[in-house]
Amino acid sequence: MERFGGGGAGGYEAAAQQQQLSRQQERHYRLLSELQALVKALPSPCQQRLSYTTLSDLALALLDGTVFEIVQGLLEIQHLTEKNLYSQRLQLHSEHRGLKQELFHRHKEAQQCCRPHNLPLLRAAQQREMEAVEQRIREEQRMMDEKIVLELDQKVIDQQSTLEKAGVSGFYITTNPQNCLSPFAGADFTDEFTGADSEVTTEGIRVREGFFLNKQICCLLSRVFF
Repeated sequence: MERFGGGGAGGYEAAAQQQQLSRQQERHYRLLSELQALVKALPSPCQQRLSYTTLSDLALALLDGTVFEIVQGLLEIQHLTEKNLYSQRLQLHSEHRGLKQELFHRHKEAQQCCRPHNLPLLRAAQQREMEAVEQRIREEQRMMDEKIVLELDQKVIDQQSTLEKAGVSGFYITTNPQNCLSPFAGADFTDEFTGADSEVTTEGIRVREGFFLNKQICCLLSRVFF
């Protein structure tokens, strides 16, 4: 009886494990099918780089939901970084606008107090001063843009490293735009820069499109879970 009871319990446990394995396989197939459907919406070059094996490995990595939680955390960090960098650039733009306005008013007051025969010399000197200020502004904006790009590039490396350590297929540390896989694009960041003020643009900022190849997949992965 004990042997019978033990065998019955063992059989029940084996059946439960088999049922759990079957459910896991079904979920894997469902995730893989949804990933394949999502990939069809990507540009052809991206589709070619996302093989069946890669998508199958991604589906396996998503089975327990841990990867999705990691991606959500990385996304929050990126959004905070983007907002901070955007605020810094707006602040610099505001300072530059105030500097030019102050210089304009100072020049205007000086011209009003200047004797007519000295006015050409004064205007020439003021023009040189304005050009020097504008050159300084361009240089500071360039330095800010470089700082933004470097920080975004570092976030991409952090994302690659984190997902590689989490065992997500296709992710590894690389700076080659043709090979870079990162879960998030800078579209929102770019929209903020170009939409807030007509003078605040992304000119001079290197937008690393290649680094954000998998934005569509990782954004759409949320539809797999919810």
